[in-house]
Order: sequence, then structure tokens, then C-alpha cells
Amino acid sequence: MNLTHPFLDEDGDKLREECGVFGAVNATDASAVTALGLHALQHRGQEAAGITSFDGAEFYTRRGLGHVAENFSSQEAIAELPGMMAAGHVRYSTTGGSGLRNIQPLYADLASGGFAVAHNGNISNAGMLREDLVRRGSIFQSTSDTEVIIHLVATSRYPTIMDRLIDALRLLEGAYALIVMTPEGMIACRDPLGIRPLQMGRIGDATLFASETVAFDVVGAEFVRQVEPGEVIKVDFDGNVDSLHPFGNHSARPCIFEHVYFSRPDSVFDGRSIYAARKAIGAELARETPVEADLVIPVPDSGVPAAIGYAQEAGIPFELGIIRSHYVGRTFIQPSDGARHAGVKRKHNANRALVEGKRIVLIDDSIVRGTTSLQIVEMMREAGATEVHFRVASPPTAHSCFYGVDTPERSKLLAARMDVEPMREFIRADSLAFVSIDGLYRAVGEKPRDAACPQFCDACFTGDYPTSLTDLARRDDKQQQLSFPPEQVA
Repeated sequence: MNLTHPFLDEDGDKLREECGVFGAVNATDASAVTALGLHALQHRGQEAAGITSFDGAEFYTRRGLGHVAENFSSQEAIAELPGMMAAGHVRYSTTGGSGLRNIQPLYADLASGGFAVAHNGNISNAGMLREDLVRRGSIFQSTSDTEVIIHLVATSRYPTIMDRLIDALRLLEGAYALIVMTPEGMIACRDPLGIRPLQMGRIGDATLFASETVAFDVVGAEFVRQVEPGEVIKVDFDGNVDSLHPFGNHSARPCIFEHVYFSRPDSVFDGRSIYAARKAIGAELARETPVEADLVIPVPDSGVPAAIGYAQEAGIPFELGIIRSHYVGRTFIQPSDGARHAGVKRKHNANRALVEGKRIVLIDDSIVRGTTSLQIVEMMREAGATEVHFRVASPPTAHSCFYGVDTPERSKLLAARMDVEPMREFIRADSLAFVSIDGLYRAVGEKPRDAACPQFCDACFTGDYPTSLTDLARRDDKQQQLSFPPEQVA
């Protein structure tokens, strides 16, 4: 698994969702709808984009590095993707790294016909499965964990494509939300714990699937419902929709960070408005960790809803004390702290006339490495703030994610190395506090966290991973063996 990445996102120091998926079947303009849907999901992946379409006889694929608009904004690009069924993908790279060969949807010609798959998530036993498939003769064309799914389907002995896909999914460990295209129609499915999101919508006679509901708003579609954890939905070209639950009953563990940061504020996740949830998190934060101050200021843009909730609950004025430039692209990680600081200054600037002489509360969604938090605090002090208090709308991020989020290795997470007081000293704030895990659960409409059966995947905060992590365990075993002299290894 690749747990580092050569680019910082637009805010410089954030966890990033690996990708977003969108699919349309029985749509007269399937590729155009898919491109528009992907544009609404661009925040989930800005490294590459791809669309595959099917016209009833042939599959067509167009993929490229960069944003959706760079690859699918022209009529010529859409004309290369004919048909009434299409699936698309926007991505950052975690497992497999970057490069054209890893851009999805991935496509293969199987004995039963064409097979394309767009995948959001991460298969945590993909390495073991890949080694076994290679030993049995499979030849891989990419380094993506998603390609394992294609080979498992290809080698399954079940008679129908649906049965072969289910057979393959039974072997997977980890997180997946999949949109699959075959000559028979489209299949959408989520892993049994529902870690990664997938929604279902309709526009006219067309059935749509997307990572977030906001994509349906943008294309003018109606949100129908979420794809349930462990559900497999097949839609054929006659419009028939079949739903299966082949994996038995499991307690769902959807990713709680969708509420905190990943999803757009205008999306709905698990029946709750993301914007409302983030305001509620801010209100919980104000109740749990009050402080006397003159202004509440969000770290833009992700801290805005929580800051509004904090300000309303605390009775402190909300102001835009940091102005963000929307015209700065991704910043390459430079070797020096000075270069990183310059990157932050180009993206964020203090509103000095507002901040000077004030006691301020900064609200952000998370602290990852802590470098950006330090620079924002320093920027506020340079602008004349007399006190800078930092409040975080999530618990400390102390553990890496292995389910499709681009997370630094654990040693680079500030909360993995420090308790709250040393973290406060590191970012040079007058005070630092995080919302509690129970406060976070309350804010998203749940009872306090049930340690015996958590309602969400919150492993990045608690270290309580909901599945086995086979590839990680195998890697750790190998490293442990290498740490001993050869004669000590059995």
C-alpha cells in the first residue's frame, strides 16, 4: 500500500478521499451525464479521471491525468464515448500509485464479454490475492488493487457474471463501493460493512449511482436511496432492477470521516445533511471546550460549517478572518519548511483589519501532520491576534487508514506522536482541543460510541479497525523477520 503521495491537497495538510465513482445506465446521454456527475465529485480525486461507455456492442474508454474538465469538457471527448451506459471515476492514488495504467475504470475482455469496474475503497488483502493469482498464471496490467477483482471474476467457475462477481467479492477484505459494467447491464455494490459510500438515483428512465448525492443534484436527477452495506444491485437494459444481499447480516460501519470532511457539505450521507452534521459538530465542540474570545474564525473552506455551529453555540461572532485564494493549484511538496510555508501563504491570508487586537478561536476539521496548523497560527499572530485558540471538529487522528484514504504513515501523524498538550506547543496555540469521539457521534445523530459494536468506522481516531488487515500483517511479519539475524529466524 502506498501511504504517501507527491502532492499536498489544496489545504496543504489534509486527509484525502481516494476517489469518487459515478454510473448511468439506460441514459440517452450516459457519457455526458457521467462527466457532469464526476465534475460534482471532483473534490474526491483530482489526480486523474476516466469514463468507460457501452453502446450495446462495444466498450469505449477515455482516461487522462488531471481534472474532469481537462479531459471531458469538449463535445469531441464525449462523442468518443457513445452508448446508453457509462461509468466514471476520479481518483487520488493510494494503493498502486499514479500513472495512466492505474486510471479507472479498469477494463478487460473476459470469456463472457467486456467487463469494466470503477472502485472507491481499498482491498486490504489485495497483495496476498495478487500473489496467489500470479502463481496461478494471471498477468496483471496495472499495480492497482482494483485489478485483483477483475482476475478473481475471470477465474471464478460460476456460470453467470453476477455469480462470478459475488464469488470474487467473498474473497475480498477491506472496503469497496463498485460500479461494474457488463454486456448485460450495470452492477453496483458496497462491502458488507458499508465503509465507503454509494448512492442510487434516477433521471427519467435512467438509473444512476454515485459516491455522493450532490452528483444527482448537479445532473438534475432524483435521489432514490443509498446502496445498502453488502447489497448488490443489477440494472439491465430493460430497466429491471434486482437487489441481492449475498453476504449475510453485518453491523454497518460507514466511514465517519465522510461527515467530518470528505463529502461535500451539500451532500446527504446516511440520511443526514453533511452541512447540518458539521454545524452540529461545531456546537458539540463549543459545549465541550468553551473559551473566552472575540471572534470565531474558520480555516477555509472545510472548517466553515463547524465554525458556524461553534459560534452560534458559544455566542461569539463568526468572521472570515482568513481569506483563501481559489486560484492556487496543487502544491508540490518541497524539501524545505520555508517552501511549504510559502505554499500556505499563497493559499491563505490573514484578514488583518479584522484580526488585529482580537482573541480568536480557529476552527478546522482535523490536524494531520500539524504543519499547516502551525503556519495558520503563526499567520494569525503576525496579523496581530492577541490570543489564538485552536479547536478541531474531529478527535485526534492518531492512526492510518487502510480503506481508501490517502493517509500518511502513522509515524507522520502528529497525534500518533504527541498528546494534546505537546501538540498545542507544536502548533504554538494558546489552547488546543478536539471534539470527543462521543461528541462526534452525538453530532451525527447517534448515541455515544458503543465500544463493543461501534456504529461507524472510526479507526483513524480509535485504532479499532473493522476488518482484518492481512497485507499489513504480512508486511509487519516480514519486517520483523528482517530485524533478526538469519540464524534466529525459524
